[in-house]
Amino acid sequence: MPQEPATRRTAQDDHTPDRALAQAGWPTPAATTLARDALITVMGTSDLHGNCLNWDYYKDTPYTDTRADHIGIAKAAALIERIRTERGRGNTLLLDSGDTIQGTPLATYYSVVEPITETGTTHPMARAMNALDYDAVTLGNHEFNYGLDHLHTWISQMNAPALAANAVHHGTTDPAYPPYTLKRLKVTTTGPGTRPLTVGILGLTNPGSAVWDRHHVQGRLDFLDLVTTARRWVPRMRADGADIVIVSAHAGDNGTSSYRGDLPVENASALVARHVPGIDAILFGHAHREVPERLVTNEQTGEQVLMTMPSYWGRRLSVIDLALRHEHGRWRVLAKNALTLNTNTVEEHPRIRALVADQHATTVDYVNQVVATVTTELSAATACWTDTPIVDFVHRVQTDTLTAALAHTPRADLPVLSIAAPFNRSAAFPAGDLSIRDIAALYLYDNTLIGSVLTGAQLRDYLEHSARYYAQAPATGPVDPADLTNAEGTPDYNCDQIAGVDYTLDLARPAGRRLTTLTLNGTEVTDDQRFAVAVNNHRQAGGGAFPHIADAPVVHNAQPEIRQALIDHATRARTIDPADFHTVTWRLVRDGVPLFPETP
Repeated sequence: MPQEPATRRTAQDDHTPDRALAQAGWPTPAATTLARDALITVMGTSDLHGNCLNWDYYKDTPYTDTRADHIGIAKAAALIERIRTERGRGNTLLLDSGDTIQGTPLATYYSVVEPITETGTTHPMARAMNALDYDAVTLGNHEFNYGLDHLHTWISQMNAPALAANAVHHGTTDPAYPPYTLKRLKVTTTGPGTRPLTVGILGLTNPGSAVWDRHHVQGRLDFLDLVTTARRWVPRMRADGADIVIVSAHAGDNGTSSYRGDLPVENASALVARHVPGIDAILFGHAHREVPERLVTNEQTGEQVLMTMPSYWGRRLSVIDLALRHEHGRWRVLAKNALTLNTNTVEEHPRIRALVADQHATTVDYVNQVVATVTTELSAATACWTDTPIVDFVHRVQTDTLTAALAHTPRADLPVLSIAAPFNRSAAFPAGDLSIRDIAALYLYDNTLIGSVLTGAQLRDYLEHSARYYAQAPATGPVDPADLTNAEGTPDYNCDQIAGVDYTLDLARPAGRRLTTLTLNGTEVTDDQRFAVAVNNHRQAGGGAFPHIADAPVVHNAQPEIRQALIDHATRARTIDPADFHTVTWRLVRDGVPLFPETP
């Protein structure tokens, strides 16, 4: 059925909109007009990743970037409250599409340092989201990072239902979490009075959790295909009385996956829109992109499904408007449109700021603790294309940890290697005092350490896979690292580097044929030679689709948290001197000639 022009007309059409909303990108009510019976507005956040306030814990300062973006749910809250005033509380809904409780030192503190499972403290994200009266949240893949007990504790603290229709009990099709919720509204109409309206909200999470958090979910949860799951539940939601169906999906929209194997598609939101009839709109996340509005035509009905994604960390707020007509006892959608609002136009909501102030202060105090002294500044700025001391610090700690774990075991004679990637190019250890936040800025993720065994042949395959991070170098002339790194969008965290062996990658060669030397103590590594490899749990579980590592024998699985191991090492050492651990063991070359000078 053809869609009529989209609307921004409110029940109070002559009302002048809030100035902050206009600055954020909100159009004036006179921008469009359409005769209708009601207008509902669905607001959405996604990928908040533990950002309550507009604060950079790694720099100990309010957050800013080159785009002048601001972050945090307190910023989004100020827009949310204004929109509720504009549209009417009964005509609005607020959703989140996942990745909520992991990502900042604030989130880490209440998950690892003083975990909510032990203290009973309410998680700061639960405090903030409850204060905003979210109508539903979807579980993202990072919700599973700290294990199911931690997740269940957070869910129990939330007032809003936490949805995940395709996360099912292992070996069954029974949802482990609520698949959907029905919100029964009394919407203000353009005529006198109100009318009841039922909105169904279906939550879909990411199948990649079966890979990335395998050690938490294996044997307990399965993750089903998003399209198949939506086909099961959308008709049931309609039968249960849903006039409108909104999907909140923690999945991107490009139809691809970052993992291999027979798992369902990772970024399947647009596939759901295309293949499942009966959906009016989709709020989606996971891809950390801003998609103000995308329309996807359903192949079965010809209807257009509205999609929107609000960037990440609270930079944007997605706003969906649905203009409705009530005919023959039923509601139908006349028109739909979406946009994203910039949260940098408002001040943080004072109520949210006050609710998390103590937890924020506790976290700031914690991360600013000085644990060691650094003899000279160490920077990660060039770590993606040169062997740098700051990444070698990670290698040193991982190597020492695995070596100690294997001592007095049958594998004690295996050479110990370490795999790590430069997560954050802006990370640096300043000369002088080294704080916990400096270490946290270097190691951003809550990974744990696992020891596996790889052969020399498997190491070669692994390094060739990692070398896909680089584009092929031009035959002659100077080379700008920006032109070589992040080939085909490969993120820095997939630029794996291996310490304990010496190797050379020749970027004059095409991907797959770049490893030209691989030696141990000056001797070429043989295909059948065996190594104990220190690797993070995300990679060992299959993240990044690196070859062999997910199936490699595991020889150490005490799962020490890597960031904490770095902090503990610095605390014991008291002095961080690169002379103690840094040796250049890998190089990028072009036809055998080094491309970049070595970092001192």
